[in-house]
Amino acid sequence: MNRTSFFFVIHFVVFCCVTLSAFPQAKRPTLMAIPADSWCREHGFMTNTEPPHADYARALTSDEDLLPVVAKIGELMAEQGFPLKDLGQQLRSGDSLLQHVQADILLEVGWKVNKIGPKKSITYTLRGLDAYTFKQVATASGTGKPSFSAELPVLLQEAVIEQMDAFQEQLIQHFDDLFENGREVRIAMDIASDAGFTFDSEFDGDPLSDILDDWMAQNAVGGRYSLSGAKERSMLFDQVRIPMVADNGMAMDARRFAIQLRRDLQPYGLKVRVTSEGLGLATVHLSK
Repeated sequence: MNRTSFFFVIHFVVFCCVTLSAFPQAKRPTLMAIPADSWCREHGFMTNTEPPHADYARALTSDEDLLPVVAKIGELMAEQGFPLKDLGQQLRSGDSLLQHVQADILLEVGWKVNKIGPKKSITYTLRGLDAYTFKQVATASGTGKPSFSAELPVLLQEAVIEQMDAFQEQLIQHFDDLFENGREVRIAMDIASDAGFTFDSEFDGDPLSDILDDWMAQNAVGGRYSLSGAKERSMLFDQVRIPMVADNGMAMDARRFAIQLRRDLQPYGLKVRVTSEGLGLATVHLSK
């Protein structure tokens, strides 16, 4: 086998509860492994569209190492109590993975095969990234012991297993923070140029900017958010902490949180449209 290096992203989908008293049935986080854009680009698995995106289906059918490595990662995490969502099945369902899969953690696994005479080993890095903010929440790295095994999944298992407990503990600490303090998203707002009002305009005696600021203070978990940008026709709320689970039991993301705002703005006679980019950024478009 030639010396190879690439990254994988594992999407942890969490529909679980903090305690049984708060939610009737706790669920375990669900994982899904996919090749990262950087690997797809390096190996020619990007679409010709603008902007280009990873062609996961072609990668799975064209690269013989991808499926067994994804399966081995799923097996290792399943042993830790994390079930795996199948990438191939998700692709057959026709969903756009990054837009519709409710992910919590992106786990980047980078590795390369080292040859030492007749033996081989794997050098790897693990980085857990929050899927909403892309902030690093866990990391591990190392090199497995040289082995006569020629099977890539076996080499990967031997290399990763020693660091699994410590890495998992970092992930659990991050989950605890999410459940206690809410997940972090960004909410952008803009006003159409022909709307006839700005964020300084008053509604029921209060500037629209103050109305929105007060709404964030009342609805963000613990009132935790930051107003990082405010102009006549645009505002950006950053580091907004939102609940892990919505009232209907579904996992909360930036779009669902913004839809709640849209409903509360109806009494002001505004037209509100919500768009989203991934899971951690939603834009509220205002007009009349």
